[in-house]
Amino acid sequence: MSTCPQFIVDYMHEYLDGDISRDHEQQLKKHLQMCPDCREHMHQLSDTIAFVKSAAQITAPPHFEEQVMKRLPKAKNRVGVQKWFRRHPILAAVAVFCLFMSATMLSSYQNDEFSVTKQPNLVVDGQTVIVPAGEVVKGDIVVKNGDLVVEGEVDGNITVINGQYMASTAVVTGQIEEIDEMFEWLWYEMKDMTNDFMALFK
Repeated sequence: MSTCPQFIVDYMHEYLDGDISRDHEQQLKKHLQMCPDCREHMHQLSDTIAFVKSAAQITAPPHFEEQVMKRLPKAKNRVGVQKWFRRHPILAAVAVFCLFMSATMLSSYQNDEFSVTKQPNLVVDGQTVIVPAGEVVKGDIVVKNGDLVVEGEVDGNITVINGQYMASTAVVTGQIEEIDEMFEWLWYEMKDMTNDFMALFK
């Protein structure tokens, strides 16, 4: 049968399905008379179909489905966090987002690395940032883990995180904010993130 053409097998299936044309049926019968392997294969297919049709007549005993359902293990009531997450997916997403953001902010707060915003006319001496007398800095200044001494003029806001702000006869046109506690810093970071987020839509 391995040497027989594939269309003969296709004709067998068409014949058993009752969809074979007269021409194909004649070719199939002629081939089956000459090929014992294909004849055997055709008998096997016929027997399989007869078995499937007879099995379709079998019916389940009365109340079979009901008894099987009773024997199945009861579904456990899922309580707690999983159930809450499934019922409130948006709140769950917000909670997870807040958790990750607070962890990121906390790790950033505990970072003792000195940093300052890049502005012209600033002098950095160790961990002290100086606005020299007679100089004007246009824009905001943020100093983290360091001190800020303003002797000149700042046309913007000043924020000092975990440090000190010192000024003598300085002129600052914006707000001055010293943040040395975690809640103040957290509030500052949230405002900063909100401002950045709003800037995306402008």
